[in-house]
Amino acid sequence: MDYQFSRQVKTKPRTITVNGNGEISVAPNFGEIRFEVVTQSKDLNEAQNQNSKIMNQVIQSLLSLGIKREDMQTSSFSIFPQYDYIEGQQVFRGYEVTNSLTVKIRDISKVGMVIDTAVRNGANRVSSLEFKLDRENQYYQQALQLALFNAVEKARTIADTLKLPIYPLPIEIIEESVEAPPIMYKAVAMTQESFQTPIEQGLISIKAKVLVRFQF
Repeated sequence: MDYQFSRQVKTKPRTITVNGNGEISVAPNFGEIRFEVVTQSKDLNEAQNQNSKIMNQVIQSLLSLGIKREDMQTSSFSIFPQYDYIEGQQVFRGYEVTNSLTVKIRDISKVGMVIDTAVRNGANRVSSLEFKLDRENQYYQQALQLALFNAVEKARTIADTLKLPIYPLPIEIIEESVEAPPIMYKAVAMTQESFQTPIEQGLISIKAKVLVRFQF
C-alpha cells in the first residue's frame, strides 16, 4: 500500500510597520512659581529670624491676593556657611539661609501680579516658573487618537503605492511614551524695585507616538 504525505509549509505573514504621530496644543490653566528668600548674616540666629520674618511677609501678601494657603508649600530650606579665600586662607564670612516657597496660581492672568507682590514684600529670587495643565491625560488621549489615524493613513499610502491588499485592522500597536514638559520661565534674581512683570504663558504641546504593524 502506498502512502502519500503532504506537507504544508507555513509562510510568515508579511507586514508593514509604521510610526504614527499626534500632537495638539493647549493653553495651560495654572502656573507654579518657586520663590526664594535668601538672607545672610555672621550670626546664624539673626539670618534665620530675618529670613522667617521676610517669608511670613511674602506669604501674607500672597494671601491678600486671594491665593489659598493650601496652594502654597515650602519646597526647601537650607543653611550654608559662607567662606572667602584670602591669600590662600579660608575666612568665615557668615551664614546664608534660603527658604523656598512653591505657589500654585490658578488664575494665570495674575502671574505677573503675584511675582511683583512677592518681590515687593521681600522675595529676592524666582528660581522657577512653570505653566501646567490640569487633566492632562484627556488631552493626551486626543493626541493618541491622532497618532493612530496618522499611522493608518501612512499604512494605506504604502499599500496603495505598492498595490498591496492590506488588512484594515492592525495586528500590533505599541504605544511609545512622549512626555509633555511644562513651559519653563527663565529663573531670575529679583530686586526690591516695583515693576510690572510681563508674562506670556504660550501653549503646551501634548504629543503621542505609536508603532503599528499591519498585515498584508
